[in-house]
Amino acid sequence: MSKVAGRKKRIIITTAALVAIGGGAAFAYWTAAGVGDTTTTAGTPTNFTITSTVAGGALSPNGPTQTFTFTVTNPGTGVQKLTNITAAVAGTNGAAWTSVTGCSKDDFAVGSPSFTATEIPANGFITGTVTLQMVDRPGVNQDGCKGATVPLHFAAS
Repeated sequence: MSKVAGRKKRIIITTAALVAIGGGAAFAYWTAAGVGDTTTTAGTPTNFTITSTVAGGALSPNGPTQTFTFTVTNPGTGVQKLTNITAAVAGTNGAAWTSVTGCSKDDFAVGSPSFTATEIPANGFITGTVTLQMVDRPGVNQDGCKGATVPLHFAAS
């Protein structure tokens, strides 16, 4: 009987140990909490680039109109909205044009640029046109404009 009792005792102890180990593993866990933050930087707009070509005869007082075809390109990495384009007889960066004696911006009329306001995708472009004409200024000698290279300045926003 003692063999049977010892054997039963071992079975009971082994079973209890397995239940304790197995039961403990089934319900064992760690509690934890955590938070995390990160940041990134939004880019900044990249200035549009504008190029143009001109078609038409030489300018003269009240003479033919020249038509400029311009291209506005978005060299940035994302979409940028083009809402306005201006064109004016002006020097680099819109500075007053004074390089020709006897000829000024007042001798010319620039039309309103024709284009479609739109969103331009990265590396995309739009085209438009604008006209330029030399005006007749009665009583004013416009000889200074003969052979002058007339700068047209574009600005896009």
